[in-house]
Amino acid sequence: MPPTTPSSRLTDSRLANLAARQIYDGFCRFRGRFQEITCLAQKRFEEKDWHAQRADSLQRLNLYREIVDRVVIIVEELLGERRTRKVVWSGMKAVYSGLIDEKSDWELGETFFNSITRRIFTTVGVDPQIEFVDPDYDLPPLTDPKSLYTTYYPGNLDETVQQMLLACQLNVPFANFAEDCRQISDRLRRFLEENRSSLYRIDVVNSLFFRGKGAYLIGRIYTPQGLVPLSLVLLQGKKGIFIDAVLLDQSSVSILFSFTRAYFHVMVERPSDLVQFIRSILPLKRVAEIYISLGYNKHGKTELYRTLLNHFKQSQAPLEIAPGQRGMVMTVFTPPDLDVVFKLIKDRFAPPKKTTRQDVMRNYDLVFRHDRAGRLIDAQSYEFLEFKKSRFQEALLTELLEIAGNTVRIAEDEDTVVVSYAYVERQVTPLDIFLKQADTATANHIIIDYGQAIKDLAVTNIFAGDMLLKNFGVTRHGRVVFYDYDELRPLTECNFRKFPQAMSYEDELAAEPWFHIAENDVFPEEFLHFMGLPNSVKDTFLQHHSDLLDATFWQETQQRILAGEIITIRPYLEQHRLPQPSDVLDS
Repeated sequence: MPPTTPSSRLTDSRLANLAARQIYDGFCRFRGRFQEITCLAQKRFEEKDWHAQRADSLQRLNLYREIVDRVVIIVEELLGERRTRKVVWSGMKAVYSGLIDEKSDWELGETFFNSITRRIFTTVGVDPQIEFVDPDYDLPPLTDPKSLYTTYYPGNLDETVQQMLLACQLNVPFANFAEDCRQISDRLRRFLEENRSSLYRIDVVNSLFFRGKGAYLIGRIYTPQGLVPLSLVLLQGKKGIFIDAVLLDQSSVSILFSFTRAYFHVMVERPSDLVQFIRSILPLKRVAEIYISLGYNKHGKTELYRTLLNHFKQSQAPLEIAPGQRGMVMTVFTPPDLDVVFKLIKDRFAPPKKTTRQDVMRNYDLVFRHDRAGRLIDAQSYEFLEFKKSRFQEALLTELLEIAGNTVRIAEDEDTVVVSYAYVERQVTPLDIFLKQADTATANHIIIDYGQAIKDLAVTNIFAGDMLLKNFGVTRHGRVVFYDYDELRPLTECNFRKFPQAMSYEDELAAEPWFHIAENDVFPEEFLHFMGLPNSVKDTFLQHHSDLLDATFWQETQQRILAGEIITIRPYLEQHRLPQPSDVLDS
């Protein structure tokens, strides 16, 4: 028999109390440290310490897993032989629910508890006895609006704009405060005139939203036609802070909170209040995506899972293979009436793919931790998903069992399909399909953005690898994004070369290269051949992005990255920017 430990003499109820307290303490440590890191964002912005800002972002991304790992060890040691006794965990859940009752972020606390239980139990599907499937509490109404936002009633619009900017309380002066205020006021007046509208109130979130080199003021404008989103973009320049852009439409502000971007750092007492505020101006944005964009990615994952559960309760539409060409590494299926896809890694990869399952998972993790530059889709990974067998088309299930049998199985009851590991992403339209369906003007516009997407990835030290159109997609906002990560790698690990000059006529005719090619060698001159661009858009692409076919572009970008330069990528259109003198702009 194992040696007697103090916890082994405790009753189940006493042990449940102690273990619940350990999980609660772990959650409090996580939230405290999360806020400490988030609070540094303003200092990093004011000091233009972009490398420290990136380090903070990475530290915050790693924080959840680090603390969950420690708590799992503590709880397992405490519970001993009763570590998987569900009656104990049911008691722990009840005690824990009482502990988080008074916390302003209790919904995050529920997700934290679930993370512990799922690590220990590896539950298939969900188990309401030991995890929070539905919230224990309803989200309360906002009782103190002043804790979240400041309300302005513009008698004089110019003065109101000045008050809004001064309320940011930054410790760096504006380069040209009066001129910025004038331009903002002019933009607001023009917007109201063009929409034959008026404003009678503006709410502005008290905290700035920090990400990358930018700080974002987020608000909402009350007009007779309804709420209008407002965002002012603050950047640091040579002489101080300046307003780089004014955003006044749902599409532009929604892109700020996109599933393709790094997470914001924003201080807020009750996250659910901020989520509801953002939802009021972006009604088409899922609650899950808003939580994720604010850095609460684990709870966003919980909210997405609840969305999936609710959808499958209400819909009988069968799952089907997602539109697009079949991949060599992943198989993808989707519910036809919900804009998400489930991506599964195949058991075997067809030649010439040399990557492994571990490589693919490592690349997805890289994307999670990297600056996605608005061009990489953030994926949520799930283990042991459970589906009714009747929900699958027979051909789909047969295919999944054949090519992903290590991941997909039919449960013992023969009525349930279990998927042991899947990535869930927002569905986009594959670029090759989009171009076939688009008119000429739209297709040319999108192909320009395709080239820009490749460049945006490059300046954030990402080389897509496989640039075939089928590996890119188009979002509902008309932006090109990349979603095939099996050949993705850091740009600085590539060796970009020009083709050597042939030494003889025989060299030119040789079936194999006459020169040595290393595994990391890349020849941009070949890109056009492998992209598979339709002739109708090829000239447009070359007109705007011919530099992508020259090794010089890639080598110079590598040099900038290796020199420590962090290159600005603006998540908004040029038309939204304010004119600024050159001596004010970024140094």
